[in-house]
Amino acid sequence: MKRAREGGFLIAKIHHLSGRIFDRLLKERGITAINAAQGRILFALWQRDGMSITELAAKTSLEKSTLSAMLERLVRAGHLARAASGEDGRKTIITRTKKDRAMQQAYEEVSRDMTALFYRGFSEKEIGEFEGYLARILETLRTHRG
Repeated sequence: MKRAREGGFLIAKIHHLSGRIFDRLLKERGITAINAAQGRILFALWQRDGMSITELAAKTSLEKSTLSAMLERLVRAGHLARAASGEDGRKTIITRTKKDRAMQQAYEEVSRDMTALFYRGFSEKEIGEFEGYLARILETLRTHRG
């Protein structure tokens, strides 16, 4: 009898468990207001500050409704600010605050720790192959989400 494939199930379990570990590591460094999903938003803004909600949704792969709710919490917590675009008053631009900039180093340290944990025991070749497979799965899902 053919064995059932478990890739999706394993990815979901990894996502869940790694999120819990990530949150614990953040808490150990005194960062309690940010969860892993909100971290994706902050990380995107660390790469390029001052993005529209549409740009952030594309960068984080979050639906606009989910993203808007998370942005609201991050704005209320003082990590981000909203401003009208100078080019288009209908467009809202999301920017970083001093509070976010002060937290960035600790958050990046936790990210490095998580990466080291993910790949413990893997060779560089295995990591490259694995990430290639994940990229292929992601691309397949992106083209199928309709």
